[in-house]
Amino acid sequence: MDTALDTRATRQRKINELRGYKVIKANDLVRQSRYQLSLQEQKIILFLISKITPDSTDFGCIDFEITEFCDVCGITKDGGKSYKNVKDAIKKLADKSLWVRMDSGKNVLLRWINKAWLEEKDGTIQIWLHDDMKPYLLDLHQKFTQYELRYTLAMKSQYSIRLYELLRSYEYQKGLLIDIDEMREMLAVTAYPRYQDFRRNVVEMAIGEINNLSDIVVTYKAIKTSGKINKIEFTIRLKKDMDERLQTWNRIDKVLNPKQTPLFAQLQLTEN
Repeated sequence: MDTALDTRATRQRKINELRGYKVIKANDLVRQSRYQLSLQEQKIILFLISKITPDSTDFGCIDFEITEFCDVCGITKDGGKSYKNVKDAIKKLADKSLWVRMDSGKNVLLRWINKAWLEEKDGTIQIWLHDDMKPYLLDLHQKFTQYELRYTLAMKSQYSIRLYELLRSYEYQKGLLIDIDEMREMLAVTAYPRYQDFRRNVVEMAIGEINNLSDIVVTYKAIKTSGKINKIEFTIRLKKDMDERLQTWNRIDKVLNPKQTPLFAQLQLTEN
């Protein structure tokens, strides 16, 4: 076998393994948090969370190479520019906070990142998540949501990831009825005051990506009361059929690795 091809195949399998790591969050963090993060900032946070093992009792140091992050997320590596972009995104993350609503009705203000060390020579990063995040990310035995990191990586809309997480947390109930104003607040949507614009630019955009690139299929309908559309009812189905999942994985690979034959398509060809 060609050594270069073998090396590339091994590397691609390692990347796919990292994409399959689980993101596990307490339901309160998924459903009761309010924050505004860019698409890249969300992916960095999810990438970091996926590095936490289920049996972890403390965060410790999460270290990785920028090239690894770019490979996993399907970001084109551009030398110093890639390093600067990730560095800038981490700085913004460290400066941002989120509100989480407690059962008591109180809201607690939390921060994502405690500190970060960056080594310019070899492009490595060490990050410590903030201790305040521990109840929402560590030692979770009930009332949590988990999914593979890969199901968020190919999404292009910042609203898609947030809506996916929310709906994924209600998958066991097969649906969710939510007030539109609450949904706007959760997704941090400040534009599109008209429902038709909100539906077209946020809801349908996000659902299109969720259906194509995640492990669930979602449909929705608007609910009108007193002559005004003020709620949305979502129906949620988990993709259990293996052929349906393979098609999804291949679509994800095609987005993340546009110049390569999708890994799962390669596996199918090998099996046949």
